Amino acid sequence: MPIIVPWKDLPADTLHNLIEEFVTRDGTDYGDTEISTATKVEQVREQLKKEQVFVVFDETTESVSVLSKEQLAEIENSL
Repeated sequence: MPIIVPWKDLPADTLHNLIEEFVTRDGTDYGDTEISTATKVEQVREQLKKEQVFVVFDETTESVSVLSKEQLAEIENSL
């Protein structure tokens, strides 16, 4: 069961590093136009503020990721 981590409770540098790691993962595609890492990080930060995405801890894999509201609902519905 994924656990939502309150992103506001994370130290600023930890949150930044987590988001940066997320946006630079292999397979992350943002279309034909190249977008800077800094811009991608800011976009995810805005999505966190709007509760469109969430920082989630997966107990099974002991890893942290960023999931959309839809991805989180899909996981919760499959349990």
